[in-house]
Amino acid sequence: MAETKSGMRKPVFIKVDQIRPGTNGHNLVVKVVSSKMVLQKGRPDGPQFNQMRIAECLVGDETGSILFTARNEQVEMMKPDATIILRNARIDMFKGSMRLAVDKWGRVEVSEPAHFNVKEDNNLSLVEYELVNVVEK
Repeated sequence: MAETKSGMRKPVFIKVDQIRPGTNGHNLVVKVVSSKMVLQKGRPDGPQFNQMRIAECLVGDETGSILFTARNEQVEMMKPDATIILRNARIDMFKGSMRLAVDKWGRVEVSEPAHFNVKEDNNLSLVEYELVNVVEK
């Protein structure tokens, strides 16, 4: 029998403007534009692992930008001008607009500085979507 090579597949990286609502499994290289803490729960004198932190970060590449919801330990990595690799990211819908998120099945890692300027005027989170049910006759 021939030996089969069962290794990991090479990730396919996409650009921000290729993201669509309700999709997942995205791999992106993005640059952080801004980061704003929106929720911090837990006792300030309590242990670090009991705290829950959520930050909204504007991230993007040369094709567009989108809001990324950073949770807990992801918040520290989201410093302005940092280049981040998002693996297995998904799109969450929040009040009709798209948000990029990485859960426990994905990975967020800091990368070498990228040499591109973020296209902030194509913010995909500003596009409002509406779910329409189509009834076939």
